[in-house]
Formats: sequence, C-alpha cells, structure tokens
Amino acid sequence: MVEEVKREIMEYDVVIVGAGPAGLSTAIKLRQLDSEISVCILEKGSEVGAHILSGNVFETRALDELIPTWKEEEAPIKTKVQKEKFMFLSQNSSLSWPTWLLPSVQKNHNNYIISLGNLCRWLADKAESLGVEIFPGFAASKLLYNSDNSLKGVQTGDMGLDKEGNKKDNFEPGIEIHGKVTILAEGCRGHLGKQVIKKFKLNKNKSPQQYGIGFKEIWEIDNNNHEEGLVMHTTGWPLDNKTYGGSFCYHAENNQVFIGYVIGLDYKNPHLSPYDEFQRFKTHSSISKLLKGGKRLSYGARALIEGGIQSLPQMHMPGGLLIGCDAGTLNMPKIKGSHTAMKSGILAAESAYDFIRNKTPLSSYEKKFKNSWVYKELYLARNVKPSFNWGLIPAIIFTGLDQVIFRGKLPFTLKHPHADHETLIPANKAKKIQYPKYDNILTFDKTSSVYLTGTNHEENQPVHLQLNDKNLPINYCLEKYDEPSQRYCPAGVYEVQKDSQGLNPQFVINAQNCIHCKTCDIKEPSQNINWVTPEGAGGPNYANM
Repeated sequence: MVEEVKREIMEYDVVIVGAGPAGLSTAIKLRQLDSEISVCILEKGSEVGAHILSGNVFETRALDELIPTWKEEEAPIKTKVQKEKFMFLSQNSSLSWPTWLLPSVQKNHNNYIISLGNLCRWLADKAESLGVEIFPGFAASKLLYNSDNSLKGVQTGDMGLDKEGNKKDNFEPGIEIHGKVTILAEGCRGHLGKQVIKKFKLNKNKSPQQYGIGFKEIWEIDNNNHEEGLVMHTTGWPLDNKTYGGSFCYHAENNQVFIGYVIGLDYKNPHLSPYDEFQRFKTHSSISKLLKGGKRLSYGARALIEGGIQSLPQMHMPGGLLIGCDAGTLNMPKIKGSHTAMKSGILAAESAYDFIRNKTPLSSYEKKFKNSWVYKELYLARNVKPSFNWGLIPAIIFTGLDQVIFRGKLPFTLKHPHADHETLIPANKAKKIQYPKYDNILTFDKTSSVYLTGTNHEENQPVHLQLNDKNLPINYCLEKYDEPSQRYCPAGVYEVQKDSQGLNPQFVINAQNCIHCKTCDIKEPSQNINWVTPEGAGGPNYANM
C-alpha cells in the first residue's frame, strides 16, 4: 500500500512558474491592474536570476510600457550601444560587413548591453514591492488538474528523497499551490510547458519547434582592447556552411566583454561538439587579440528557442497560459527574446485580470497577442531561420531580399521541415572532427567551465535526467550515432565508459554537473532523455549573466 503524503495547500488568484522576464512582467502588470489580486511566483533557482542566462543586448520597448520610470528608478540598464560590427570569418581571415547594409532587425541603436539576471533581480524587487510573493528554491515539479481537466495549479517537488526515491531523515513533502489561473513562464523547453503542449495538443498544425544552444563567457580584458558600448556579431568559421550559428561579443562596463556562440540544434554531424566549436572560435585571430591578457570570469550555456511564429503553439489552455520562451516568442534574426517575453507577460496579465474580474475566457489572450506589436515583429521575421536549411550563403542572400527589400512581407511563409532530434546522420557517414587541445588561456575543458557556473545538486537525490529506456544509449545511440550526448552536452553530464580492453561500454549520467540547459531533452535522437526538475534550488548559480 502506497503511503499517502499529506500536503499543505496554498491558494492564490494567479500562480506563475518562473521568475524570468516573462513571469516577473506578468506579476507586476497584474498588481498594477488590481492590487487585490493575489499573485505568487515559483522559481527553481536558489535566488531570482540564478538560472538566467542571456547575451544580452536589451530592447526597452516592453519595459517602457511596464515601468516607464525605469531610468529614474535605477534599473541596471546603463551601457548604451555605441557602435556595431558584423564580420564573416574564414579560418585565417575576416571580412567586415558594412552596418548600413544590415537589415533593420539586426541594428541595435537605442539598445543596451545588460545582465538579464540583474534585471530580473531588479524586477523581482519591483514585484515584491507591489505585494507579489516570490518563492525561490521551489521547483514546480507537477501540474495539478481539476475534475474538468482544467489547470488547478502546481505541486512543488518533494525535498529529502534519496536516489531510489526513499524518504531521508530531512524529508519535506512538496506543497500544492492552487490558482484560478496558472501561467507557465519557465523559459525555453520548460518541463511543465512541454507537458501541456502535448496534453492539450497546442502545437497541432504547427511547424516543428526549433532550438539552438547558446554559450556565454564573461571576460575581463585589457583596457586598450575594450570599447564600451561596442556590439559585434560574426558568422562563418568555425562552422561549415551547412550548420547554422554565429557569435556575439558585447563590450559591457568595467572592462568586461560578454562573448558567446549560438549553434542551431538542427546540425547533422553527430561528431560535432557545440562546446568545442565555441572554444575553437575564441582562437580566431580577430577574437584572440581581443582576449589577450584577459581573464575568464564566468561561463554558462542554455538552449534557446528559434522556431518563430510558424512553430508558436496555441498559448492558452483551460485554466492556464503559456508565455515567453516557454511558448517560443524569441525573435531569432534580432537575437533577442527578453522584450518579446516581457510583452507576452504583460498581455497574459491583462488576460488573467479579465478572466478573474470579468469572466472573459482565457482564449482572449490569443487575440491580444495577435493584435500586438510582438506578433507583428515575429511575423516579419518568420522566414529567416528556415531559410538556413539551404546553407549559409543562400540564406544570407534570401534574408537580404526578405528583410531589406520586402521588409518581411513576402507573400509566403517557409516551414521548418524537421524537429532537431531528427536531423543527425549516422556516425559512419559523417566527417569526424578533431578538436585542438585546450590551452587554459583561451580555451578550457568542460570541468573547469562547469566550476565557474557554481552548479550544485544534492548528490543523493533522484536523478533528474530520466531515461525512458536505459539500454537505448548503448544499444542504439552508441551504435548508430557514437552516442552524441557525450558531445552535445555542454557540461560533461553524459559519458560512455569502457573497461581496460575498450569493451563493455556503460552509459554514465553525472547529473550533479547539469547546468539545466535542456539540450539533451531536445537533441537526443530517439527522445529517450526526459529532463525533469531536480530538488529545489539545485543547478547553476549564475552571477551577472
């Protein structure tokens, strides 16, 4: 007989999962509309901002609407973009592209170089000052439903379970948190968002969702190499012309640069290691001279959502809404998703308010969204990402026509032909890639990089990276794809270990290394890995990212 766990129940008008820009904007707007509406936010990170990772060149449009006085209120938005560069890289040279030829969607005048984590911390203070209750360190692990199949709320994860799921001495049961409206704002590939999309068939008749993996490092560089306010992007080397990706390098304050790389997870070669492509990128002469004499301060990695309007699911369901990158509101050619996530949150707040006070159906959210500037922005950008299926050069030519000549108004919409997990070719048909050894000056191994993330998980807890079939990694993925999780994971979570004779391979999961990027959940070719929430407060502890 299974012992029934008695759980505390907390009641709110609105329950929000995720204290990122979307969730915080929702909460703030709700309390601005009605100070009597009770709102809580659950955040799985140890504090607000601990799991936030973004480039980030920030467009203030949504913040201008939400908090028009943000400048006077000392928001952490200081470094205005002063100059832009765009370069094509080959292995031994670079070519600068005139910025006046760039599509307007890729221009950044009037934007700011910021830490999104610090902005979220500031937004959390604003939300709490309005009476929003924020609970960091509490992961929403389970959805709760009413008898009519509408969302009832969420349950936080049980604390104090061992690896086998048995109660330890410090066991504390999770809490049920009920709401009239449950809003999922978990970010890209949200654990609960994935469930509701499947349960309510929210992606019916939509293109398969598309993702990338983004890396970021913060470096402190020599003052002579630093140009505060400079925004630089590159494309080309080290990737081949058939693999989507590119870099960013943002010169922030205090002689710091935010340097990173994004690679589309629709890549085909199972021997490719996104982490090592990023490390190799830093050795290009145009980049290494910038970092020379500098010091790496931080590292992080996170999946980002790139499918655009044609992959955007229905965002309402009975009793709930799906917003921000949990739905997929990032503008890929703009390389920005914070402002669109915030706007989706503002609209969600208006819809939740109308539902609670005026009995307006939550489906009104879709109409609000489609009548907003965020929908128009995503619609005009819709054809850029799918054009990269043709290769780099054809895509650049097409994007120039689409964005510069037709300004996103071509009379057709390109579709995404495949989900990312479907694109790998067999390892024996793919070109092997030899990556250079790490020099510990510009390039570093995964172990030292994960150390910089501050990642921590209680070791004796249920593994949060679940295998549907524990034999599949060796019997299928190793045989056909040389087990690509060894390479696509940016934190060294997955290993194939063999005996001294190189036989008897075993699949090993180092779950304590997981930095919550969700790449395994997305790219695993048989969809055998299911990422679920670990014990509350586990994961990275990013600062200034």
